[in-house]
Amino acid sequence: MGCGSCSTGGGCAPAGCKSNGSCLTGGCQKMEVHDWLSNLDMPSNYKPFEVIEVKFKGSRKEFFLNSDDIYLEIGELVAVEGPTGGYDIGHVSLTGELVRIQLKRRKVQANQVTRKIYRKATEADVEKWKIAKGLEWETMHRARTLALDLKLSMKISDVDYQGDRTKATFFYTAEGRVDFRELIKKMAEAFRIRIEMRQIGMRQEAGRLGGIGSCGRELCCSTWLTNFKTVSTAAARYQNLSLNTLKLAGQCGKLKCCLNYELDTYLDALRDIPDRIDSLQTEVGLARHQKTDIFKKLMWFSYANQEDWIPLKVDRVKEIMAMNKRGEKPSNLKDEAIELKTSAPVEKVHDYENVVGQDSLTRLDEKNRRNNRNNRNRNDKNKGQSAQNTGNGGQKPQNQQKQGQKPQDRPQQNQRPQKPVEAKGNDQAPKVQAEGQGTEQKRNNRNRNKNRNKNRNKNQSDNPNTNNG
Repeated sequence: MGCGSCSTGGGCAPAGCKSNGSCLTGGCQKMEVHDWLSNLDMPSNYKPFEVIEVKFKGSRKEFFLNSDDIYLEIGELVAVEGPTGGYDIGHVSLTGELVRIQLKRRKVQANQVTRKIYRKATEADVEKWKIAKGLEWETMHRARTLALDLKLSMKISDVDYQGDRTKATFFYTAEGRVDFRELIKKMAEAFRIRIEMRQIGMRQEAGRLGGIGSCGRELCCSTWLTNFKTVSTAAARYQNLSLNTLKLAGQCGKLKCCLNYELDTYLDALRDIPDRIDSLQTEVGLARHQKTDIFKKLMWFSYANQEDWIPLKVDRVKEIMAMNKRGEKPSNLKDEAIELKTSAPVEKVHDYENVVGQDSLTRLDEKNRRNNRNNRNRNDKNKGQSAQNTGNGGQKPQNQQKQGQKPQDRPQQNQRPQKPVEAKGNDQAPKVQAEGQGTEQKRNNRNRNKNRNKNRNKNQSDNPNTNNG
């Protein structure tokens, strides 16, 4: 659910509950503060705190006086006094006694808040505010074009219109100071509004624009992080991280803010680890330090020309360091090495019967391999049969069959009728065919011969030059 006053776009009030953002769902969940005092009954003579916190685009929050005692709830749109005149539109982010705590947290005195809340935003105010917000994208790109024409080394990253559409604040990033007086003149002529230029850092730019970090979640600076602490490479060095700028840098190009999240835990664990230790002196030789596990409090050492590492406890390493300072040396570190517990491989027990190989990731590969083996055996068998036929003088066997087909299964098609068999030298041999059937066959043979002779004569007449040789 987006918010029109921040980079996510949309509206702050939830669309489902229709309670103007006062329910537990919050709004767009960007820089949200839960009012945990909203369900408590206040005393009868309690006077609500007159300072209200209002949220604007880009996680900008400011405090205003509710001098007219207007009843306001979290998420409502209000018209407030602008910094240089006019009015601006924002969402109420916090009311009541929690605002007093926010003032103390930001080190702001209540008597320093002078700007007032005019009214709840009307339909005309909201419509004018939406039109102004719709011009921000086009205005930013036109301003970038003007800056490129003037060859200014700056990047305009965002534009924020005031609610009454009389002023626009341009946020830009630059490595040094930029003379943008000529740029302001051209932008004032093009947009016909008051112009304010405000330089921000790379981290503030990433917080205003938003994005997805390498962890897969929305950037901390655009969701909940309000103050930016300095991050140095020492934080990565204490945590034994690789000093690779591509991995340690965020979308802003600076070191990631999350490097400071676990730094205190690592510093507490490093208090018991000896600092600046390179080697230990023993009677066998010099043992050099290789690795340290600060949470298990183990340190690994190794001798020259030996590949195995010797694990020692931190307390024993401190004792050996004290012995070396007194000029004493232990005999051999291998005799004092601790045994690391190696977890035995646990055999996986299935709570079901493996019928079709559900637990095998290579079951499909085995099936394909089996099919390929069967096809290879079948091909070898066919090759051997063809080679045997070639050895018989090239004559195919009369009972040649198709692959995988039995002789009795072959269809008998286009078989010629067998001629009557007569016994030679025996006039008394019985005739195979009946008399009527033999007469009909002789007639058919006679007609077939006549037709063959006619066709031959016709071909000779059409081709007189045919050599009958």
